[in-house]
Order: sequence, then structure tokens, then C-alpha cells
Amino acid sequence: MLRAVLPMVAVLSLVLLPHPGEAATITALKSLKLDVPTSDTMFPAGPGSDAINNNCLACHSADHVLNQPSLSRERWQEVVNKMITAYKAPVAPDDAKAIVDYLVRTKGAS
Repeated sequence: MLRAVLPMVAVLSLVLLPHPGEAATITALKSLKLDVPTSDTMFPAGPGSDAINNNCLACHSADHVLNQPSLSRERWQEVVNKMITAYKAPVAPDDAKAIVDYLVRTKGAS
């Protein structure tokens, strides 16, 4: 019985054990330096500017948002919904509507 199992154990150990060259790449960790752009720029004043400043500047600079392409209301709504659902942005429904309205006024597609 042992003679039948021994070759199988030998083959499995060769397959499952890391190879010497691979072990170094698996255990080698590298620290990345990431410079996140910072800006004190706020969104221009207007209806909804408080909502977008209070909710969006935590993750985005105003310049980043304002340099996005002009989008339709439906597309801006999708973008705001994605931030809330996919990225868990804690935006209240009233603020989300104000943010979309603000973006349509400032970066809406004609």
C-alpha cells in the first residue's frame, strides 16, 4: 500500500512546494510611494456647491472633477450613483440630487 502511495506523494510535493526562484518573488514585498494630488480649491459658489464641497472633496480635488468631460444629466447621475454604491461614498439622497444638479449646471453636455 505504501509503495503505491509514495510515488503520488512525491509528485504532489514537487507540484505543491514552491520552487526556489518563485519563493523569493512571493515573499518579496515592495513599498510604493504614492503622491496624491492636493488642492485647496473649492467648487465655485452656486446652488449645490455646499453639497459637492462637503461630499466630494474628501476623495477628489475640485480641479479633477471640473476637468472631466461634459456629461448629460443621466451620465452624471450614473457617476454619482457609482460613487455611492461602488465606492461607498456616504452621500445623503438630498445631497446626491444637489451634486448632480450642480454638475449638470457646470459640466453638463449641451
